[in-house]
Amino acid sequence: MTDTIGSSVRRRIPYTPIHKRPALRLPGDARVAVWTIVNVENWSPDGAMPRAVLPPPMGQPLLPDVPNWAWHEYGMRVGFWRFVETLESRNLKATFAVNGSVCELYPDACEAARDAGWDFMGHGFVQRPMHRVDDQKAAIAQTIEAISRFTGKPPRGWESPGLTETDETLDLLAEAGIEYVADWVLDEQPVTLKTRAGDIVSVPYTVEINDVVISAVQQQPSDEIYRRGRDQFDRLYVDGAKTPRVMAISIHPYLTGVPHRIKYLEMLYDYILGHPGVLMWTGAEILDWYRSQIATR
Repeated sequence: MTDTIGSSVRRRIPYTPIHKRPALRLPGDARVAVWTIVNVENWSPDGAMPRAVLPPPMGQPLLPDVPNWAWHEYGMRVGFWRFVETLESRNLKATFAVNGSVCELYPDACEAARDAGWDFMGHGFVQRPMHRVDDQKAAIAQTIEAISRFTGKPPRGWESPGLTETDETLDLLAEAGIEYVADWVLDEQPVTLKTRAGDIVSVPYTVEINDVVISAVQQQPSDEIYRRGRDQFDRLYVDGAKTPRVMAISIHPYLTGVPHRIKYLEMLYDYILGHPGVLMWTGAEILDWYRSQIATR
């Protein structure tokens, strides 16, 4: 009997409310671990753009879509470098969610991320939903190989383009050696997901403090990442006094890297850094901490 689409999802993880789990403890009794995810992608000019800032003239899609491709390209030429400066000036490291093909297309950006000690995370080979990838296993292998060749080590984490997964994606990722994923936005703590190749960890990602949602989808004012991020942090900080929480900040160069938004990201970091009991970690650091916690149970 063939499983129906989506049948794997609830089998991956049992439902366990956060207040009924064994207690976790961050180093120094910190309350919140904050991780930044910088997303860098390959938008191919020979197809429809993953997102658009301008609608096509008279509603008719046209290829090549130069204005919307150029909107993204601006982020790689200019916006990305604002992220590098913002993070470096605060001694922060990001997780670098990168399409495998970006290593050849935008080597300067990848070199900057590598040299800054960022945690490289696979983000598909090109920016395309996993449901539209002809051979997921091959695309995952290509991505891992490209990052390994560029950095000297394979990525430990994975964020699918658009957070998309088929019923088989998680199994293929685990079989390829991926240790943590960002697609399962269902908690404020890391949780363990089951695959046919053993367990894989979900590190809490976000669709809320995420500039695609804030700026491209909801089209909120420029300061929304600061206002929403501050409010998100404030509540996690309160709740983290009882049991620690993870806060993700997901940014894209063509969105938050623009002149009228970047200062609000800087303001958010400075606000968070003004609080004791906060760890600014990468996804891999959160993974290692979580594994050390569950190993002692």
